[in-house]
Amino acid sequence: MRYVRRGVRPRSSLPLPLRPPLRLRLRLTLRSTLRLTLRSTLRLPVRAALRARIGDEKGSTLPLTIFYGMLGLVLVLLVVAATSLYLERKRLFTLADGAALVGAEAFELDAVSVSGAQLRPTLDSAAVRAAVDGYLEENPVGDFEGLGVRAASTIDGKSATVTLTAFWRPPMVSLFVPAGFPIEVTAVARSVFR
Repeated sequence: MRYVRRGVRPRSSLPLPLRPPLRLRLRLTLRSTLRLTLRSTLRLPVRAALRARIGDEKGSTLPLTIFYGMLGLVLVLLVVAATSLYLERKRLFTLADGAALVGAEAFELDAVSVSGAQLRPTLDSAAVRAAVDGYLEENPVGDFEGLGVRAASTIDGKSATVTLTAFWRPPMVSLFVPAGFPIEVTAVARSVFR
């Protein structure tokens, strides 16, 4: 039977008769204590040298915070620039689509041919170009920088193809986003009688 004082944990889980004699236990304890003392005294100069070389651990999260803050700022700038480019391209495509619709309706009634039961208009490239230029002059086109008509013509005589160009600039210029570049969109429209 083991006697255990209340609140004190026994040193060994072995029953009392199987424990090593006290003299051997003291010798083992002294050896392990001596080893631990030697190890810690040998490690102390190494730790001091590392701390002197690296510095104290206080403030070690500050560089991480600065790094992740800058990374977050760069990501926000890239997303804002990509969104601006996407919206500018969509606005330019909407304008090109309207110009292509006007160009597809740039025919005279004399140029409509009858084939079977369908009426087909025949387009002329000069008429398409004149209609597109007139559309862009008369209607508000927004604040596009360097807006120009690269091509406004008909390839097959049935559909009008309009290509518009403009220059895009990001809302915030930074090292990670270019200062701007030209964008180009093409729209095709066809008039159909029903």
